[in-house]
Amino acid sequence: MPQNKVLIIGVAPGGSSSLPLEVYRTINESEIVFGGHRLLHLFPAVSGEKIPITNNLPAIAALITANQGRKRMVVLASGDPGFYGIARYLTEKLGKDIFEIIPGVSAMQLAFARIGENWDDAVLTSVHSRPIEDIISLVRSNNKVGIFTDEKNTPSRVATILSEHGIGNCRAYVCQNLGTEEESILTTDLDTLKSTECASLNVVILLRDNAGTGTTTIVQPVLGNAEDCFAQPTAGQLITKLEVRAISLAKLLLTPSSVIWDIGAGSGAVSIEASQLAGNGRVFAIEKNGAAVAAINENVRRFTRRNVMIVHALAPDGLEELPAPDAIFIGGSGDKMAEILSIACRRLKSDGRIVINAATLETLDTSVAGLKTNGFDAEVVLVNVARSTKILDLTRFEALNPVFVVTGWRGREETNA
Repeated sequence: MPQNKVLIIGVAPGGSSSLPLEVYRTINESEIVFGGHRLLHLFPAVSGEKIPITNNLPAIAALITANQGRKRMVVLASGDPGFYGIARYLTEKLGKDIFEIIPGVSAMQLAFARIGENWDDAVLTSVHSRPIEDIISLVRSNNKVGIFTDEKNTPSRVATILSEHGIGNCRAYVCQNLGTEEESILTTDLDTLKSTECASLNVVILLRDNAGTGTTTIVQPVLGNAEDCFAQPTAGQLITKLEVRAISLAKLLLTPSSVIWDIGAGSGAVSIEASQLAGNGRVFAIEKNGAAVAAINENVRRFTRRNVMIVHALAPDGLEELPAPDAIFIGGSGDKMAEILSIACRRLKSDGRIVINAATLETLDTSVAGLKTNGFDAEVVLVNVARSTKILDLTRFEALNPVFVVTGWRGREETNA
């Protein structure tokens, strides 16, 4: 073992007996051993000082700094310290050079092994000391999810939150007290899990296998839903076509926490997919047409989107009352493009983007001129798409109406001012 390094040692669920003899001896001979109460109790023969890790990470980091190079120190962690573990905090706080990481088998790895499932295609996440809402979009868009829980965000609370956000029933496994004499595997479903008490040490695995078991839900695409997936007031109208929608959303440069205005939202297709890309953010769908508002409401229900807020108004009315946006999409302006852009450009956050879909040359001209008047740079992309269609046993192409995708952002001079 390196003498000048602070060791971060992962202890597998099997406990101290899972460690190589040299690592076990190093722990016992260390002068300071940090770790959770459960882990410290696994090493009664430690000759040095034992310091519990609770909610005191800044104090632990300060102690390591004060004793680094003077005393032999070990930090005990559960499983793999670099996988949702303490290694991230310590190395980011104190630097990587002073640490040596010795990983153990992660409880997540063991949980998948116990239920006989491969985990190379799983999405892995944690609600341990993290906002539980962060997992909603992950579970909604993936067939296989592993979740670390904690005493607050228990399996039953996870199941309840997911159900409240429209996640359908699916198979659930709760792998409890892994590697101990109390180990047990609870096989259930998401609905039953809402009212089930579990051991505090556990890993939750959620599976959708699309096998018609009665607990199957369809995973919805985050991006690229066909037009007929959406409710529409009139078929083929007031909806942004898939290809144009994908390009427009890409130009918005959304992040998971973006606040988005969708002005002239139509059927809400852009709002729905923007809300899926910005799962921790909010989308404000502004639409004047009553039938279109009804369609947006139906699509919010159909896609279980809890972060879409509908504003029944003719823009620019109502825009001043909305939170400042990170991104703005304008699909319809009702001949009020200049007024809309005046407010949109002023309210947009400094590094935000405005994307406009223009189907006519007049709207294109007004959009570019309006952006420039407000100190924005502009880029125009002409999207000209044709889709293949069958005619008897042959294939031909049908062209969609061309659309100008206009992207605006603050010019350099204004940004530097």
